[in-house]
Amino acid sequence: MRRSRPGKDQSIILIYTITLQALRRPVENVKKVIIMRESAAKIDVDVDGSVFRLNASGEWRARYLGSIDAQLRHFSDESMGYDLIIDVTDVEQMDTAGAMVIQRTFLSCEQRSGGSKIIGASDLHAALLAQVMPHLDPCAIEREHPNAFLMMLNRLGRGTVNAYYAALEILSFIGFTLSKAFYVFSQPQRLRMKSIVHHMEEAGLDAVPIVGLMSFLIGAVVAFMGAKILSQFNAEIFSVELVGLAVLREFGVLLAAILIAGRSGSAYTAQIGSMKIREEIDAMETLGIDPMEVLVLPRVIALVIVLPVLAFMAAMLGLIGGGLVTWLTMDISPALFLSRTKEMIELNNFWVGIIKAPFFAFVIAVIGCFQGMQVEGSAESLGKHTTLSVVQALFLVIVIDAFFAMFFLEIDF
Repeated sequence: MRRSRPGKDQSIILIYTITLQALRRPVENVKKVIIMRESAAKIDVDVDGSVFRLNASGEWRARYLGSIDAQLRHFSDESMGYDLIIDVTDVEQMDTAGAMVIQRTFLSCEQRSGGSKIIGASDLHAALLAQVMPHLDPCAIEREHPNAFLMMLNRLGRGTVNAYYAALEILSFIGFTLSKAFYVFSQPQRLRMKSIVHHMEEAGLDAVPIVGLMSFLIGAVVAFMGAKILSQFNAEIFSVELVGLAVLREFGVLLAAILIAGRSGSAYTAQIGSMKIREEIDAMETLGIDPMEVLVLPRVIALVIVLPVLAFMAAMLGLIGGGLVTWLTMDISPALFLSRTKEMIELNNFWVGIIKAPFFAFVIAVIGCFQGMQVEGSAESLGKHTTLSVVQALFLVIVIDAFFAMFFLEIDF
């Protein structure tokens, strides 16, 4: 049996129904918008004597906070210095942004007294408010005309405290490095010889040209200045002793250490810091690889080995530079220069310079690696710690050199 088509009246009814449904949808959407607006974040302020009461209601989420942010900041200015009670009983929903805004309003750029509190929070809201609290940084109220002298003292005091804690951290890292080195040397198979040789080449062999050139020029300058001054007393021959003592005891090893601190120490910080930024060190720890064995110890061992060699080379090239200048300016032949150096300069002066080299190398390598480990996830942090690496390494090299100078003076060495 064939199904009959709908009649004309049925078609009209069907079209009317579809049209009515289409017209009804915007009305429902409008109702939803009205409901959403009604549930947006709201505040109601009551004043009871010296106590401000802020009643919060609605949804304190990021999308609804823009409309009341200006009111909250105005309220914060008005309630500054007074006790404040924030009632969040009627808050329906709250996210991290809402919790931070409530805590910011509560602090109002100034710590309030014990009478201030946030009440009516559910367990979830209270946990969220407590979680965002440590991450707030209340703005400090500065005086209109601060005292420059007090500001200088304040900055000096903070710098001293920071230097004290930085020294403790460096000492802790040195102790950790020594303990790790003792553990690795007790198990020689854990030594990474390829890495050590690589860093020896990078920090030692590649630094030969710059260290040699600077040492040669420093020896020449010392000889020239000595000849210029001693010629006034007809004692030009003593320029040989001046060059020998200055280069062998101090300038050779000190110049090599300074150049290595600026060249290799900063490179260590940049290399390890870049790995820290790219989270490669975290990945190594996840895989069970100790960063101290892989990154720190090879660099420290390599620098301790190569710096005495560089110091020896610097001392020899410094003597060559000084001998060349005395030959050209004072007609002191190379043979006379060598014979007088051998007669007047004791071998102890040479060993004084060489003994200091491993200590300089250890400090430079440890400081470079330590600052690299302190880098956080930004290029600004990398640049900051690279600068600190060079500054601290140079400072400690000079301090250790002064200590050795006094020590050798006391024992007459």
